[in-house]
Amino acid sequence: MSEIREPRPRRRRLLRVVVGLLVLLSVIGYFAVQRASVGGGAPFCVASADASGRDGGSEKYEMSPEQAANAATIAAVGIAKGLPDRAVTIALATAMQESALRNLDHGDRDSLGLFQQRPSMGWGTPEQITDPVYSAGIFYDHLVDVPGYSRLPLTVAAQKVQRSGYPQAYAKHEPDATVLTAAFGGGGRLDCGGPAPTQPGDPEKVREGLARIFGKDGMHTAGPQGGGGQAGRNAGGGRAVEEPEITMVEKREAGEAATRRSRAMAHWAVANSREMGIARVSYDLRGWVAGQDRGRWQDKGDAGAKNGDGDPYGAAPGEVRIFMAR
Repeated sequence: MSEIREPRPRRRRLLRVVVGLLVLLSVIGYFAVQRASVGGGAPFCVASADASGRDGGSEKYEMSPEQAANAATIAAVGIAKGLPDRAVTIALATAMQESALRNLDHGDRDSLGLFQQRPSMGWGTPEQITDPVYSAGIFYDHLVDVPGYSRLPLTVAAQKVQRSGYPQAYAKHEPDATVLTAAFGGGGRLDCGGPAPTQPGDPEKVREGLARIFGKDGMHTAGPQGGGGQAGRNAGGGRAVEEPEITMVEKREAGEAATRRSRAMAHWAVANSREMGIARVSYDLRGWVAGQDRGRWQDKGDAGAKNGDGDPYGAAPGEVRIFMAR
């Protein structure tokens, strides 16, 4: 009778490695398919340096919705103050280093918030510092007091505000901060994918958020639109989002400054869509629908770029329209 031999240890180890690789590849494939599908996968946001957003067509930076919402607020506050792109890039790079764009409730000694500002150093109360609009605003207020800040190296300008123990650390974030600046206020874009909202949105909360940053001029809330729309019916495969209420922000004057403000408003709404129950955003003949098109903006005339009322889901030039889930 032949002797039954146990597998050699080397063969067993090789078998375990092969099985482990196969499991890893299957998991990666699953999440890739989920993410590419309409409305599938975990929420994510991608900032692109140009408006096309095509793969390989521009520099990109990927974030969680929380990070995107905080980055959008930082950029929007700077734009609302009329500050140049350089100021926005400095602020974003600083927050990326200090908090990874997360509104932290802890830090070194009594440091808090996006910029790790300290109540004991006169930056404000803990409640103020952990308010992204306040913390971004006071960062910009200190930055503009730095003579010639826009001509300084980013590390020097940021350090004059922050007084960090590691000033050179800000430099590594400048390329990504530049991409974010272009996405929110320049010629880029922010795409956010993931499931559509399953809870009703609150238009007054959105109005309040926009008004705190941009002011109330030119803003109003319209009532519900009847009948439901295709964009709502197909928004993500979960709970159907019916025709929402609409918050509209109209451009008050012509020019690049107004265009920059409108672009920042639209991308702020997309970045905050998950938290605030925003189903659809339209801006300047372009549209974004939660849970559709892998979270990408669509241009007027693109296949399927229609909402239920037969109108391209891009707004009129110089106009931002924000539709709430309900």
